[in-house]
Amino acid sequence: MPLFLGLDTGTSGTKALLIDETGAVRASDTQEYSLSTPHPQWAEQNPDTDWWRAAQAAIRAVLSKAGVSGSEIGGVGLTGQMHGSVFLDAGGNVLRPALLWCDARTGEECAEITAAVGGESRLYETIGQPILASFTAPKIVWLRKHEPALYEKVAHVLLPKDYIRYKLTGEFATEVSDASGTSLLDVRHRDWSETMLSALEIPREWLPPVYESPEVTGRISAEAAELTGLAPGTPVVGGGGDQAAGAVGCGVVEGGLVSSTVGTSGVVFAHSDGPFFDEQMRIQTFCHAVPGAWHLMGCVLSAGGSLRWYRDTFAPTSSYDALTEGAASAPVGCEGLLFLPYLTGERTPYPDPDARGVFFGATLRTEKNWFCRAVLEGVAYAHRDSFTLLSDIGVPVNQVRASGGGARSALWMQIQADVINQPHVTLHADEGPAFGAALLAGVGTGAFASVPEACRATIKTVSETTPNPDTVAVYQRYYPIYRSLYPALRNAFAEVSRVVA
Repeated sequence: MPLFLGLDTGTSGTKALLIDETGAVRASDTQEYSLSTPHPQWAEQNPDTDWWRAAQAAIRAVLSKAGVSGSEIGGVGLTGQMHGSVFLDAGGNVLRPALLWCDARTGEECAEITAAVGGESRLYETIGQPILASFTAPKIVWLRKHEPALYEKVAHVLLPKDYIRYKLTGEFATEVSDASGTSLLDVRHRDWSETMLSALEIPREWLPPVYESPEVTGRISAEAAELTGLAPGTPVVGGGGDQAAGAVGCGVVEGGLVSSTVGTSGVVFAHSDGPFFDEQMRIQTFCHAVPGAWHLMGCVLSAGGSLRWYRDTFAPTSSYDALTEGAASAPVGCEGLLFLPYLTGERTPYPDPDARGVFFGATLRTEKNWFCRAVLEGVAYAHRDSFTLLSDIGVPVNQVRASGGGARSALWMQIQADVINQPHVTLHADEGPAFGAALLAGVGTGAFASVPEACRATIKTVSETTPNPDTVAVYQRYYPIYRSLYPALRNAFAEVSRVVA
């Protein structure tokens, strides 16, 4: 029975995961790396020395842990952080560190692109999305403006996981779900938008061919086989952006199912059988990793990242378990202490790279543990913003499937269920996007007839966290106050960014 490898090029590390045809995890390994922030609101990583080095090590480690050879791997699926920009020259060499999804330097470029296309209404007609600082297109324009000498050398622009594909196979390729987050894809027709490329003067030949997520896009090269232990010729499928692949890993591949993920970022993800666009462009519609399907997605840029920031800044010697144990002692709602988790700007429902993190409502009664609970609650309020948008545009929510680090904390799970007032279920395996990427490899190599079939065969729910009515009532009173803070502070956020710059 063949095994399938999912490889996730994440923000904090690369994860390799081996599963069999039943979905059983045979082994996993994660190789960590750091995030470079050379200026305020910048975020970069080196594709070669960070991602590719980690990918080689993770693949070798997972084969060793499982006690299998590369020849036993039936297929490889790729996933990873979305929106990042990898600039290569004609020889395939990396020109500079990649600008990541959480890099917020491109606010001016977003406005310029919107104007170049013909305004927001034309943008809506063309790609159905706003131009956000986290997306890829403004990063390309930024490079042209600020590093013109490097820009002149660009021959290829790849997304993070697609750089790993290039290193594994020698092929330039991407797939529809990840490409949806570039601002350069015609999401309705699932191909590059000539309108966007023409308006921005970006050569189409810089961008790789676009595939559906389970399609085979290349095979392991002899050189990559030597470096990783995989067998030459092993098929590599399109895979998916981390959110689409994570949704496959949660079985969110049919209508009515919604995933709520709290990782470094936080994402609310709903399946859609058609391209449903919000005219106010508050929530994004992307192609799904399910061929012929789409998804709606709201994103909190600093979800688990907010808790990590809190720990690293205020309690560097504490474990996450110790922090949440202390937070559990704080009163529900923290007597009005509220946290805006906008540490790297925000995306949904406020596409604002200038937004900043805020603690609001402290008094002489406020204790240290309350700040940690306020962070947990603030992220849940931010997720509720996305659920509110889904309700506003008529998207059904029949079941919420929770994943990520936020699903491994009983306290945080309860807070999410109470703030959103919706039961949250967990699954038998919480392996995230790597699991979904491995399933896509199984579909692409014929082990499963379709993505939904793969999910039904391998994914099971194991627990449910139901809302506490008394706690729900408290959060219902605080949520409108939380919602009032960003509009009140928006101009101040912009002014602070001008001062810092």
